[in-house]
Amino acid sequence: MNEKLQPLLTPWKIGNCEIKNRFVLTSMGGTDLFGWMEKNHFDKAGARFILEVAKNNCGLVLPGCQPVYNPMLGTWLHKNKKMYADLAKWMPEFHKTGAKLFIQLTAGFGRSFTISEMMETLYSNPALRVLSKPFMDLDRITASASPSPNRWSDKVPSREITKEEIREIIDAFAKSAKLCKDAGVDGVEIHAVHEGYLLDQFALKYVNKRTDEYGGSLENRYRFAAEIVKAIKKECGKDFPVSLRYSIVSKTKGFRQGALPGEEYVEVGRDMAESEAAVKFLQDAGYDMLNCDNGTYDAWYWAHPPIYMPENCNLADVEHIRQFCDIPVVCAGRMDPETAAASIAAGRIDGAGFARQFLADPQWITKLLAGKEDDIRPCILCHNGCFNMCHYKGVPNDQELSDSLHLARCAVNAEMMQWNKHYIKPTKAPKTVHIIGGGIGGMEAARVLKLRGHKPVIHEKSSVLGGTFIPASAESYKGKLRDLLAWYRREMERLDISVMLNDEVRDITLFGGAPVIVATGAKPIVLRNVPGHEKMIEACDYLNGEPVGETVAVVGGGLTGCEIAYELALQGKKPLIVEMKDDLISQTGVCLANSSYLREWFALHEVPVYLETTLKEVKDGAIVCADKDGKTFEVACDSVIGAVGYKPAPLADKAKNVYLVGDCLAVGNLRSVIWRAYEVAMKI
Repeated sequence: MNEKLQPLLTPWKIGNCEIKNRFVLTSMGGTDLFGWMEKNHFDKAGARFILEVAKNNCGLVLPGCQPVYNPMLGTWLHKNKKMYADLAKWMPEFHKTGAKLFIQLTAGFGRSFTISEMMETLYSNPALRVLSKPFMDLDRITASASPSPNRWSDKVPSREITKEEIREIIDAFAKSAKLCKDAGVDGVEIHAVHEGYLLDQFALKYVNKRTDEYGGSLENRYRFAAEIVKAIKKECGKDFPVSLRYSIVSKTKGFRQGALPGEEYVEVGRDMAESEAAVKFLQDAGYDMLNCDNGTYDAWYWAHPPIYMPENCNLADVEHIRQFCDIPVVCAGRMDPETAAASIAAGRIDGAGFARQFLADPQWITKLLAGKEDDIRPCILCHNGCFNMCHYKGVPNDQELSDSLHLARCAVNAEMMQWNKHYIKPTKAPKTVHIIGGGIGGMEAARVLKLRGHKPVIHEKSSVLGGTFIPASAESYKGKLRDLLAWYRREMERLDISVMLNDEVRDITLFGGAPVIVATGAKPIVLRNVPGHEKMIEACDYLNGEPVGETVAVVGGGLTGCEIAYELALQGKKPLIVEMKDDLISQTGVCLANSSYLREWFALHEVPVYLETTLKEVKDGAIVCADKDGKTFEVACDSVIGAVGYKPAPLADKAKNVYLVGDCLAVGNLRSVIWRAYEVAMKI
């Protein structure tokens, strides 16, 4: 084991509860023990995930948050006594691992509740609003400290929550916590004066405009959170540990406006001066721990850092606030274990919080402690599988219903929280399976086939495995993607999979009747109707090293084009973006935490963005564009990169014993490539 990690293995206490080490699984929606957005019950899938994490050396485990009032069905969490009895039967098995379990209870979402187009329809139609109220009372679900706009939708505003509703919620926290305690749970965590959820909306001045005892002064704005912990302590006893999920600084400029790292701005939420006083107030109210990061839903990239955010992005603020309280603090947010260990050794934080890495590889701590870091399947911070709530101009949460109901799946781990349909089933009839294309799709198919007992053979026309994922991972900030590529290449070696490099296959009939998986990817769309299109550099060619000039026009403002423009700016170039749609990254599946970072970064750094604009001509030293009214104009540039999309390029159509995976079937993202490859490999 790396000796620098030793501080992470020291015990610590939350109140009187001793935790065996400093690794903390922080809560993620979808890993719940009582179900997520469904009728409350003891959730066996959530329990399976939680137990796997506990078995693999995590000291403190926090399942996904449980609303004390179910937003989907309008029932109180403490009403279903059977699920607590089921939990009590399961707890001895959990405790065999030596880990401790705190269940996270939430007051709700308020104005941060993710509104979909369907919900807008239910709310806007008076008749539908009445009919839907028993199973989705949007008026109550979205109620906030004061009337305010929803983060996702202009059509479903938040009303002011009443004092009677506040009292109901406080009572529900106390009753739910007592049932958890009686079931053998080690503590609870209150969600949250954090990330702009309901309790945070009471704490934040830009949301809370109340004039009663829950608004105005710091004591009043934090009163709701204080009364919750006092009620729990009264019901459960002072020794029952209660943690608080807490954002140190809001990093927020206004409704739907975040503040980027290093940006100078005026804080409208909780600044550091207020936080220094707030943590003392919350500690004195009875909280035993603060589980910390930064941000709100208006500055979502702090609490859900995309790959563009720096590692350990919240650590300095958490270390600072530790000086103003006497209870332990945990820091989360792109944490590096070695950095966390050093901070713990210096007494600057008490625990290190990790989340989505557990979805990519629940055994990652065990591998880390065994010195097998290279065997860890890395989280690439994409949010494609686990938390892909998507938003762009003109739409609310543009997310598939299956994704809304099944969070905590993982783009790079097809099995995670999908064990009922994605699992390794040994074959009874081993076959040689030829795979055409050694990109991620081809390698994932080969990996699963080999684990099932087949003999996969990869035929890759180039001299190296990786395909288009090589340029896709080329940008300077995409180290985690390069780690994933390295992991796949090692898996091919570890599993002794036959790989034929420099082997271009043109005719699959050469393989007779053997099964063939075609993973030949996609081809870039070329704007052949645009005069001068031959002067453009294709996105992958740029990423593979083709040089560009100083001022670079990126044609296409989807995720690929925006990431290229971001990389160009980081390299000191002067990018500009031309996009036909009315917003950047207006595509389903890209989490708002990721897309809002890029949109706001371009605005802060004054990167020219031409929306609702069409490319008309590429000249030497300029492009000609047309705006939405058809008016043409020229923009000077030295180079033009085309990033307008791709179209499938299969070697052959689907036929008997021929299977297409990845972008050669349908252009998607890494999640669609990996999941499809896994499913095809299961069929053979």
